[in-house]
Amino acid sequence: MTVGAPVTEPLRWLGGSSPFGLALPDAAPTPSTMYAPRGVCLTDSAVIAADTGNHRLLIWQSRLPAADHHDADVVVGHSDMTTEGPDLFFLPTGVIVADGRLVVADAWHHRILVWDSVPTASGTMPTVVLGQPDLAGVTEGCGPQQFYWPFGIAMIDGAFWVADTGNRRVLGWLDGLPEPGQRADVVLGQADLVSRGENRDGPVAANSLRWPHAVAAVGDTLFVADAGNHRVLGWRGDRAGERDADIVIGQPGFDTAVEFPYRPQGARAFRFPYAITSSPAGSLFIADTSNNRIAIVDDTAAAFAAEPVGGSFDRVLGQPDTDANGENRWDRVEHDSLCWPYGLSYHSGRLAIADSGNNRITVWSVER
Repeated sequence: MTVGAPVTEPLRWLGGSSPFGLALPDAAPTPSTMYAPRGVCLTDSAVIAADTGNHRLLIWQSRLPAADHHDADVVVGHSDMTTEGPDLFFLPTGVIVADGRLVVADAWHHRILVWDSVPTASGTMPTVVLGQPDLAGVTEGCGPQQFYWPFGIAMIDGAFWVADTGNRRVLGWLDGLPEPGQRADVVLGQADLVSRGENRDGPVAANSLRWPHAVAAVGDTLFVADAGNHRVLGWRGDRAGERDADIVIGQPGFDTAVEFPYRPQGARAFRFPYAITSSPAGSLFIADTSNNRIAIVDDTAAAFAAEPVGGSFDRVLGQPDTDANGENRWDRVEHDSLCWPYGLSYHSGRLAIADSGNNRITVWSVER
């Protein structure tokens, strides 16, 4: 472990238990179980899970629920805790709270939904729809404010970012949450606001994306988890214009997108990194999904000042070392094991992981 690195330990397991060694979803939704959650958000007063397979949000009205497998207090997307199937949501993924407003990426409805506050009553409906003309609209598209599978969202230094995955781009609104119909100020991964080609219809490059899934920042560097190219890209400095990335992690260069599924990965390779988040202290957390681990860069600014291309991370959660990558370490589900981690959220010394393959959320202490 890096000297001075934060101590990390699991605090809470939200979701079903694993009496037979596997954390399987219930046949029907309940207040305490989830099915393949892909997003999570921590706040001062809540844990919010995108219970993706059940097409709903679950909200625990506590910074840390009192016990493992605790019932959620509020459900959004259905009127009760036992209804299943798409309705308001169809595959909800990214979830954040920005300036007190709840924002959710409703991926397969190709839209972003906004609530004026975090709901305290089940069945509360959103007040704003982005990417569609109204709540009835579910058409995919590619334009200044159209989406195709928007999986990830972030609010960073007052700017709102969307990983518009199906359009192979990241969109940014520099003045915060946009009004309906407001065109994006920034596009990364494409030359303009109407193009959508995978890697710009060419080879992988420093300005291309394949499956962008999440956005985060450390200091003046904006990071994008480019899952389909098995890498994380970083753009330093001014975020106002489309340009080449300055940093690449997970690949030896900007022109490679190699996956090595049948060998130890080490501390320089990713397989489908689907989520990314950061801490105010400058740590970067990357959900290296197919390697069943969370990769951690303890001091991001120092690490990539020295090695911006093909750099390494310091340590992992969920595996005994950087060479191991088995689902739940090829053993029983434990509080500190992982199976296809798909979403991350850091807040006030705690890291929440949407441990999708284990149908749960785990909350970790990340303290110095």
